[in-house]
Amino acid sequence: MARWERIRSRGRVEDRRGRGPAMAVGGLGGAGLVVFLLLVLLGGDPGDLGTLADQLQPAAPAGTATDEFAGRDAYEVFAATVLGSANDTWRGFFAGSGLEYREPTLVLFRGRTDSACGGATSAVGPHYCPLDETIYLDETFFDELQDRFGARGGDVAEAYVIAHEVAHHVQHLTGTMDWIRDRQRANPAAANELSVALELQADCYAGVWAASLDEGVLEPGEIAEALDAAAAVGDDRIQARVQGQVNPETWTHGSSEQRVDWLERGYATADPNACETFAP
Repeated sequence: MARWERIRSRGRVEDRRGRGPAMAVGGLGGAGLVVFLLLVLLGGDPGDLGTLADQLQPAAPAGTATDEFAGRDAYEVFAATVLGSANDTWRGFFAGSGLEYREPTLVLFRGRTDSACGGATSAVGPHYCPLDETIYLDETFFDELQDRFGARGGDVAEAYVIAHEVAHHVQHLTGTMDWIRDRQRANPAAANELSVALELQADCYAGVWAASLDEGVLEPGEIAEALDAAAAVGDDRIQARVQGQVNPETWTHGSSEQRVDWLERGYATADPNACETFAP
């Protein structure tokens, strides 16, 4: 079990859970599930979102026995801690390159909430909006990760998802995200291939974050939770479950093998320069 209490940093978290009415649709199914699975899982384009929502009751992640992590706000503290540690990681790398790192905000919500990218819903899963530099997360996503995708779950898997979204913030700050969008507009036929490269780099960056954690935060072998989560959301596995067939030409996030490989590469090297997923 990870020892998150060893991390003293806290990121900026806005808790909107319980604010305003949420859309009660009784879970994801039909077209909404396909949108959730195939379009925007772990970092899709918020401009393509539907309006489905989910009101599953979340459980706070298993973490530590310290008072700070106990109580009804346990998930908020957990998310702020993971975000804070990721900020520390990237602030250090940016400073080493003479760049300034701006911290993102993480919004916790249930059902639906407003965002600068057209609104966030449970149906979209965790995602990053570059227009307001904010990560949006309905933690009931992790129930879906286990129930629908067969992931084992766990706090390290949940931390990986947050780190993946912080990686998209890094791509925004460095201009990589805009560069990709420009290339996609110039060459629509390569749009999916470029999207896969962007997502795999974010997986690699998440591995760099995990490698940067102080000794004793992760127990030996716990990175396997993150690897399992990455494999669970590979495009090939999702397509096989939903469509009964696999079509690599439509992938936007990469196969299970690719996602695991790039996450492992980031973790093994602890170097963002090793995360070059783009062909020359």
